[in-house]
Amino acid sequence: MTAGQCAPPPGWGTLSDVVKPARGESVLSRVVRIFETFGPDTPALRVTDIARRAGLHVATASRLVDELVGHGWLRRDPDRRIRVGVRLWELASRASPTLGLREAALPFMEDLHAVVGHHTQLAVLEDREVLFVERLSAPGAVVNVTRVAGRLPLHASSSGLVLLAHAPADLQEQVLAGPLEAFRRTTLTEPARLRRFLADVRRTGYAFCAGFIDEETTGIAVPLRGPDGDVVAALSVIVPNDRNARMQIPALRAAARGISRAMGNSSH
Repeated sequence: MTAGQCAPPPGWGTLSDVVKPARGESVLSRVVRIFETFGPDTPALRVTDIARRAGLHVATASRLVDELVGHGWLRRDPDRRIRVGVRLWELASRASPTLGLREAALPFMEDLHAVVGHHTQLAVLEDREVLFVERLSAPGAVVNVTRVAGRLPLHASSSGLVLLAHAPADLQEQVLAGPLEAFRRTTLTEPARLRRFLADVRRTGYAFCAGFIDEETTGIAVPLRGPDGDVVAALSVIVPNDRNARMQIPALRAAARGISRAMGNSSH
């Protein structure tokens, strides 16, 4: 090491490893890939599994994992498995761009949840998917494939269809161009049918999706509008797929008006 050079942090290998990673990839890119190996079905992984999923050499993955564990961003269980650390959750929650939305929505979601007795959800548009940022459920509620921090394609769920209906035209055309995955036979996978459905959502003010993801459930969603009137999120309920499902629409709309007003929208 020449004069003026600084030693790399412990666990990062040589200085050349930090400054010039193999294949020109930055250390940050490697760290991002490590975090992306974790998911709802893989909350805890061994270092060898992390390395394989992230496409990293085991020694490289081990060094980075040790460093991240030291900062509290990852956690090592007694059995040596690695999982996301509480520190990362703390930082993400504190600075989340959806924090204000969730704070405005939760009181109304709780009232709505008491009325419907099943699932009440809050979702936002993220790239070409719907991202669920809050969910209230109850024992004995109907099947629901979504979870907090989970994603679905925009065309497949009531929340996604509301967000897509009010999305920029170029995004709508990208989604309409496909591919459009089918979850059930009722899922909208034909561009012409999807285009008509989106027009109906804009006309009626809600998306009613009976059996789109599970044959026994109905998803119903309405838009939430920010201070300037733009749709910023979707509020939805997941209820039994029966003749009473449409009876939930008035309560859902009332909650959406309250949330929109709480976010500064005075048009409701």
